[in-house]
Amino acid sequence: MKIGELAKTTGTKVETIRYYEASGLLPKPARTQGNYRDYELSHLERLMFIRRSRDLGFTLKSVRELLTLADDNAEPCGAIDEVASAHLLAVEQKIADLTALRDELTLMLQCSGDGTVGDCRIISSLASRSLPKPLVPQPLP
Repeated sequence: MKIGELAKTTGTKVETIRYYEASGLLPKPARTQGNYRDYELSHLERLMFIRRSRDLGFTLKSVRELLTLADDNAEPCGAIDEVASAHLLAVEQKIADLTALRDELTLMLQCSGDGTVGDCRIISSLASRSLPKPLVPQPLP
């Protein structure tokens, strides 16, 4: 299949496919007599693996490691578990960071909206290095 067909089938931009080839994640395909790239089923399967890994947030470095490990069926899966575990820790850290961000924004929004800009907790919170303590926790409208 040509690169346009591979792109359409996988939902991947042609430029991205070329990048994956240039970086060695995707093997270079054979060329037709007209010098077009001629992708095989193995390219499609590998590109789907890359896409799914990227959709799950794996870095290109991790995808490369996973592909290297996947290419050797006799390899024990412990190394794959290590890559996935490291990624899970990174995801959990991002969740913790986002939770802290949500909590900080919630605190900032505890002003009633009455008063002037000079009295606004959001403005004072953004201007300070740390958040002021909440007066009384109130549910958001």
